[in-house]
Amino acid sequence: MSNESARNMLYQQFVANNAIDPRLYEKYIVKRGLRNADGTGVMAGLTNICNVHGYVINEGEKMPIPGKLVLRGYDIRDLIGNAVKENRFGYEEIVYLLLMGNLPSHEELEAFNTLIDENRELPKNFFEDMILKAPSRNIMNKMSRALLALYSYDENPENRSPEFEMATAISIISKLPNIMVSAYQVKRRTYDNESMIMHPLIKGHSTAQMILSALRADRQFTDEEAKLLDVMLMLHAEHGGGNNSTFTCRVLTSSGTDPYSAYSAAIGSLKGPKHGGANIKVGEMFECVKENVKDWEDEGEVADFLRKILNKEAFDHTGLIYGMGHAVYTLSDPRAVILKENAHKLAKGTEYEREFKLLEMIERLTPELFAEKKGDIKAMCANVDMYSGLVYRMLGIPNDLFTPLFAVSRMAGWCAHRFEELVTGKRIIRPAYKAVMRERDYISIDKR
Repeated sequence: MSNESARNMLYQQFVANNAIDPRLYEKYIVKRGLRNADGTGVMAGLTNICNVHGYVINEGEKMPIPGKLVLRGYDIRDLIGNAVKENRFGYEEIVYLLLMGNLPSHEELEAFNTLIDENRELPKNFFEDMILKAPSRNIMNKMSRALLALYSYDENPENRSPEFEMATAISIISKLPNIMVSAYQVKRRTYDNESMIMHPLIKGHSTAQMILSALRADRQFTDEEAKLLDVMLMLHAEHGGGNNSTFTCRVLTSSGTDPYSAYSAAIGSLKGPKHGGANIKVGEMFECVKENVKDWEDEGEVADFLRKILNKEAFDHTGLIYGMGHAVYTLSDPRAVILKENAHKLAKGTEYEREFKLLEMIERLTPELFAEKKGDIKAMCANVDMYSGLVYRMLGIPNDLFTPLFAVSRMAGWCAHRFEELVTGKRIIRPAYKAVMRERDYISIDKR
């Protein structure tokens, strides 16, 4: 048998031997994706960290409501709004809140910021050995591998004491932005034939300032730019225990594994286009719309092309309009609302204003077109990914870093959920799978 024939045989078996009749899921009441029939999530745990509230159940029916995101009891709008009103950086405050459970005083926040600052540097020779010598085209993949590599630089990585877990979490939260930018610069030199610019860290920078300073060749950025990136980090810091990457972190934690493995796995989950990687898909879809719609202000022309996407005739042929819809939020995603407000302010009067208005039109038209195609009038709102890419581009952030920035921010939430799982979970997470194959008699190799 030729190599090509062998490959074809393997590919055919891949599909044939991994397909299960969809009717069996209904027969055995299997909740695929851990979702109930009405779209609500299967209850898998309890948490004091975050509440993602997007609907209410009224007499057995799911009723849409404006979305709310509550961290440790505090509404995200209040957390962000007060930081903006007081003209200060707020991401580190949210990290403290998530890890410690309470908002910090001035003194506590100052000490915490100093702790993060002192932990930003990578271990000696880590950049050369783990990043420079093993470049990756995908920054998320490199970040995940780098976290696993940090295990080797830890003198006692299997320690499970609260002191070790807290110190490791702060160390990783502090180092991950540095790892991200370093991996990106190496990727530029290795795969993009661009110059690799490595700046030394500047003491006293917030996370947002550190990222912009390290990314830009001239290290220059405005306070407005840094504060907007800070808002982005705050919005992405945490989103409940049921999202795929956080649940991944909790599943690994429940097995008793080390923090580096748990956080690395969470990054791998977030990388997927159905999760954090959706912001890349929104950008790709948006470029496709821009290229194929001649008049961006013509609702009819825009609607016609969106219908092609829904009918799997255009873009990636999945029938999905990325950036629209959410597993929990119905009438609105509070993160998208805040992002849209900031995107509008930043885009007004610039070359990005037309793009903002086009995104706004896609957001407005999609629910109508979805109802037209599916005959389903369920509430559908823009999610956080709809406007995040536009904001990042207006800040000069390269596409390669859209999802990595999500991971940098979300590490705080993952750490908080790992702490809760360690203290409260106490049992390995192990759902059941029903075997539906039939038993067969063994056939000797000569008779097959």
